[in-house]
Amino acid sequence: MARFYGFCSEALIIVSMPYRVDLFAVFILLGIVQAIFLSFFFLSKENRKNQANFFQGLMLLSMAACILEIFLMYTGYIADCLFLVDFSEPFALTIGPSFYLMMKSLVQGSVSRKTIWWHYIFPIVYFILIIPFFILPDDVKYNSWVHSYHPALPFREVSVDYDARWLWVTDNHTEVSLISLLGYFVWGMIEAIRAFRNRRESFFNPVHPVLKKIRGSALQMMLATVAVFVVKFFNIDDTGDHVFAAFISLMVYMISIRVISHSGFFRQTALVEPQKYKTSSVTVDVQKDLLTKLDAVMTGKKPYLQSGFSLPDLAQQLNTTVHALSQVINDGLGKSFFEMVATYRIEEAKRLLKEHPNIKVEEIAEQVGYNSKSSFNTAFKKIAGKTPSEYRAA
Repeated sequence: MARFYGFCSEALIIVSMPYRVDLFAVFILLGIVQAIFLSFFFLSKENRKNQANFFQGLMLLSMAACILEIFLMYTGYIADCLFLVDFSEPFALTIGPSFYLMMKSLVQGSVSRKTIWWHYIFPIVYFILIIPFFILPDDVKYNSWVHSYHPALPFREVSVDYDARWLWVTDNHTEVSLISLLGYFVWGMIEAIRAFRNRRESFFNPVHPVLKKIRGSALQMMLATVAVFVVKFFNIDDTGDHVFAAFISLMVYMISIRVISHSGFFRQTALVEPQKYKTSSVTVDVQKDLLTKLDAVMTGKKPYLQSGFSLPDLAQQLNTTVHALSQVINDGLGKSFFEMVATYRIEEAKRLLKEHPNIKVEEIAEQVGYNSKSSFNTAFKKIAGKTPSEYRAA
């Protein structure tokens, strides 16, 4: 049996409605442009190497899609592109997963591809399920828009041979989106709380720059989630979506401010000033914390005993960036990375030379990470003031 999505008792009525462009519309439009611009920044070839940036970019694109549809619905421009009615529904379901994976990657450094696909599989399945609605006639989509934004207007008479939203999931998209957003927000907050506990830092006064970003992202998502629930509670239909879209636009502006404030552009130095670490965000407290962790790893795990030990390897073990770690070693220890490693290796070699007098110098050199005896002898004499043989004989 054919299903009527809306009809009027008389002949088809074509209603000409003026476009509505007010402060809300302008604010939302600027938010859309800013979100798209920021997403390209986060998803650029160089920036997306950091998984957190990649997920932040996807989240911004999803937000842009959602508020773009609201903008078209609110202003009435949707009448000129009815094929875009409800096009953002799958994107709304990607905001939660993108937020959670961003938080997880900030905490853990990276997320496996298998994990990523598991979290995005539902939005993909939802897109497939909503295709029957996308291919319906424009009159059906017109009625859907009028029902939500202009309920006093007459519907267009149209009938189709199937129910495009016969599943509960697609017929109750608002509820599904709210459940997804709330669930992933809670999940992301669990990751954030664990990170703060492991670092033994206060959520309200973090020191580490990554924890500051985690806190900022968590607070913004919390406010967005609350805003969605409040708007939907007081507006059963979609008549209050422009308020929510304006709030999301505000979030986009806040992200822009945060990106700009952490940019090195405004901390450019003159040609006569030294450039090294001028734009670094490593604070004194962060440096002290990293030095403590550095000493614990170097004395406890002794990674320098491996001949291929490198600065990126050490940075990964300390869960920090190569640039930040290099600054901490240079400023905090007054040495380069290679000088620091040589110091630890020679100290270990001194212990072995005294405790194991029968082991050859070549073997000790190999045990402490040197592939060449001559390199070992040179480093040993530079640091200890004697050759390994002279030190053993003393």
